[in-house]
Amino acid sequence: QLTYGLDRDSGLIAGIADERDESVKEMIRMVIATAKRRGKKIGICGQGPSDFPEFATFLVELGIDSMSLIPDTAIKTRLAVA
Repeated sequence: QLTYGLDRDSGLIAGIADERDESVKEMIRMVIATAKRRGKKIGICGQGPSDFPEFATFLVELGIDSMSLIPDTAIKTRLAVA
């Protein structure tokens, strides 16, 4: 929501934000690359990796160190990124 400048709790804009949007993915690329260059670990929490296995794969390909998942999606997501 920061990339869009939106309030995530507002029902008026709930359908606008999408972590799979190219602008959001570019911000994520930049943050992960910066963390890696500085020798820092980086992780993500939120609904995206649980809802969209392709988004989880994208994060793994970028080298993210950790991500939180909803328990009932953990196995499915783990298999998707393997």
